[in-house]
Amino acid sequence: MIKTEPNHCQIVRDALRGKRNADGQAFDSLTILGERLDRLFSGVGFSAAVRKLIRQNEPAQKGP
Repeated sequence: MIKTEPNHCQIVRDALRGKRNADGQAFDSLTILGERLDRLFSGVGFSAAVRKLIRQNEPAQKGP
């Protein structure tokens, strides 16, 4: 059988290491992994490095 689903862990790991751009696919993988983490483990979250990567994708906060 041919594996067609992307390896979300590898995509995020490569984005964190700078081996690939933190692009839409990386952030989609983060979303999928976050949903899986929430389903499997209550009270467990991403590392500081991953949270920093997620903040890069958030829209800039506008001041008053």
